[in-house]
Order: sequence, then C-alpha cells, then structure tokens
Amino acid sequence: MEELQTVSQEPAARQIRTAAAHGTLSHALLLTGRGNLSGLSRYAAAAYECTSAQGRPCGVCPGCRKAFRDVHPDIVTVRDDEHKFLSADAVRGIRSDAWIRPNEGARKVYIFPDCALLTPQDQNILLKVVEEGPAYAAFVFCAETPSVILQTLRSRCIELKAQPAEAATRPAGAMRGEELCQRIMDGRGAVAELCTRLEGDKKKFTKEDLRDILTWCREAFAAALFLTYGRPAPSEYRRIASALAQRLSRKRLASALDIMETYYRDCNTNVGLGHVLGALAADLESL
Repeated sequence: MEELQTVSQEPAARQIRTAAAHGTLSHALLLTGRGNLSGLSRYAAAAYECTSAQGRPCGVCPGCRKAFRDVHPDIVTVRDDEHKFLSADAVRGIRSDAWIRPNEGARKVYIFPDCALLTPQDQNILLKVVEEGPAYAAFVFCAETPSVILQTLRSRCIELKAQPAEAATRPAGAMRGEELCQRIMDGRGAVAELCTRLEGDKKKFTKEDLRDILTWCREAFAAALFLTYGRPAPSEYRRIASALAQRLSRKRLASALDIMETYYRDCNTNVGLGHVLGALAADLESL
C-alpha cells in the first residue's frame, strides 16, 4: 500500500513499530505536529489490529488491510458532523462503547482526527475511560498543537510528533542522541557531564528537545538489541547500534530501553527539566 510505505518512513511510525514489536505500544497515543496525522493515526490503528508475528503493522494481514481501507469494524474515527464541536453526548457514547468487546480484532480503537474539536468538558468525560478503561480499548488523539489537550489527559498519553513532508529525513535530536549513546558506552561520569551541560542551557534546551533525544536513543538501542538476535538495523542507526551491541549486554540494552521510556513519559508531566535530567543521568550511569 502506497500510504503504508510513505507513512512507515516517519520517525513516529518507527516508534510505533518498535513499541508494537516489544509489546509496549501505549493504549493512548497523542499524535502532534504538521505532518500526516491522518495517515499516522491509521498506521497506529493497524499496529493495534495487526495479527502478524513478524512486525506490526505488516500491511498485508486482514486487520491491516481493513485498517488502511477504513473498514475495520473495531476502528472508530470519532466525528460529529451535526455540531461544530463534538457534543458531550457523542463523547459519552464513545465512553460507553469502549466497554463493549471488539467484534473481530484484538482492540477497540478510537481515532480523534482533530482534538481542537474536543472541548475541555469532552476531555474530562474521556479521562476516566482512558485512565481506567478495559485493556482492549485504545485511543489515538490527533492535534497539530498539543496545547489543545488538557494536561490531565495529555499525561495519560504517549506523544509522537509527525514530521511535515518537507522536513529533513533525519530525526530531530539525532546528533545529541548519538552523543548520549556514546557517553553511555564511555561510562565514568560521561552521561552526568552531558546532562549537566544540557541543564545549564535552559534557555535553548527544553523538554521537547529531551524527548527528541530519547526518541532517537530508543530507536538506536532497539536496533542494537535486534542486532544481538541477528536482525538487521535500520541504516540511520546501524553504526551506533553496532557499537552498542558490541559494548553492552542484552540485559543492559533492555534496561536502557526501559530507562528511555520512563523518562520520555516524565517529559510529558509537570516534573521539572532539571530533575528529569538529574534522575536520567543517575539511572544511565548505573548501567
């Protein structure tokens, strides 16, 4: 499928693919930015419904084909054509429907294609089911600007940024991501020194910058872990992944992945940047 091939090249799609491969794809995704949010949301929905054991979404199984054709009975794109904003009744209907088991897929997936149409009241109605809903319910929120989502709801989601078509193919944070990976291998305070330097540059370095670094590093460590099992690494991570696979054991690679995921989540909370960097340095130094 042309859309699958196009969207799959985005860094956000690679994050979805990696998380799905490890069984850690969050039940609540927030897709932001000026990229192809519609295509990326279908890509995420396909990853939830894919039945392949070789990589999700595979694009060829019945679940994927139905997801990309917008005909999967368990994937709901939430719209309310009769109102400017989504009505509270429509949102309550989604909240109730989430407790009904899927028809044929593994998940019930709800795509919100434009969260600017979700009022604060709507988001508060959704909050409980996103936080405490059934394990088979998944939510994909799309918003060009993440600020349209209340912090209470945003903190329950993993945020992924879609790149605009004209953006460079190299993910943001790649240079600093490579530096962090190298310093993890160097040990002996190298990570702490880098984090201290970044913390001292608060005017230019933000939580969003740290998310970009952690995103890149998660992909690099996942590629390194794949290499230890004889699986190829994507070209953009091959050099650093090969070095990581040679220097670190599988256990340490897996631990680093867990650390990256933990602090990526912390970047979506109200925890201060300095605290996040300090704790991140301590955990990575312990590897």
